[in-house]
Amino acid sequence: METNEQQTVRALVQRSHRGPEDMALTTDRPRPAPGPGEYLIRVGAAGVNFADVMQTHGTYGGGPRAPYVAGFEAAGEIVGIGPDVESPLPLGTHVIGVGPGAFAQYMTMPTAGVLPVPSGWSDAEALGLVLNWATALAALKPLGDIKAGEVVLVQAAAGGVGQAAVRLARHYGARVIATASPAKHATVKALGADEVLDSRRPDLAAEITRLTGGVDLVLESVGKATFETSLAVAKPFTGRVVVFGAASGDATVTTHDLVFTHHAQIRGLHIGALATAAPSLYRSLLAELEALIAQGVYPPGTPRVHPLADGPEVLRHLEAGRTHGKHALDPWR
Repeated sequence: METNEQQTVRALVQRSHRGPEDMALTTDRPRPAPGPGEYLIRVGAAGVNFADVMQTHGTYGGGPRAPYVAGFEAAGEIVGIGPDVESPLPLGTHVIGVGPGAFAQYMTMPTAGVLPVPSGWSDAEALGLVLNWATALAALKPLGDIKAGEVVLVQAAAGGVGQAAVRLARHYGARVIATASPAKHATVKALGADEVLDSRRPDLAAEITRLTGGVDLVLESVGKATFETSLAVAKPFTGRVVVFGAASGDATVTTHDLVFTHHAQIRGLHIGALATAAPSLYRSLLAELEALIAQGVYPPGTPRVHPLADGPEVLRHLEAGRTHGKHALDPWR
């Protein structure tokens, strides 16, 4: 059930695991066909995520092996429906979801995890819904047990998940301490953070403790550079540290550390794994996000959209920490 006869597509192909510099634009990839339980999507905008950087180095758990069409988050129009799809959305519906090969004009997407693009939003404005915002919400609510009046520390608050987390934590009544590089402080402050600190200041842990007396919930996605601080500032025994990334490299914690030094509760989060292992919990997250959109708490996104050919450069900037907010690629430019 397909409506478009274009047989080859423009796509960014990762040719090795040597990083973004070995990602190249091709124009002759065969257009994918939707398999069982899949939609064929005409991609309107593809989201750029730190996981894409990790995949270019082959360090993303369960990620594709090179060569592969890069990208996994996209919004676009349903132009084909594979077999064995129960109650499919109509052809022409614009949806947001994840699947392999998003940095291309066409991709396939499992039907189970897609949501319609909110009414009145562009494809680009919907990017982040099932990844950044779902991750932030999962970290704060089911894993983080956030309560009004608690103190939440959001590391890397200028990124896609970080910005969503600041907005959501404020909505749920928390006091928000955020970290970011100085050039990004105004952006994070405008989202409602109560304090924004330089993520690289040498006395970061002491300053957070001075300001808060201890943090109830830490959202940790930086890894090596901030993990020690995140554990140090969490309240003993009642403090929770939700770990969903390691942008600066892996950090380690030993059983000895947990017994004698760090008494926080450490919880791991991968939104794709959560969707697979706990589908009912994931569906409840998406339902809550739809309610937050209806309430105006979650506004349309404002990603910076780049031509597809600029993808490798965007990934290099993301890897170097020179971006803030959401970035996207337009495969038709």
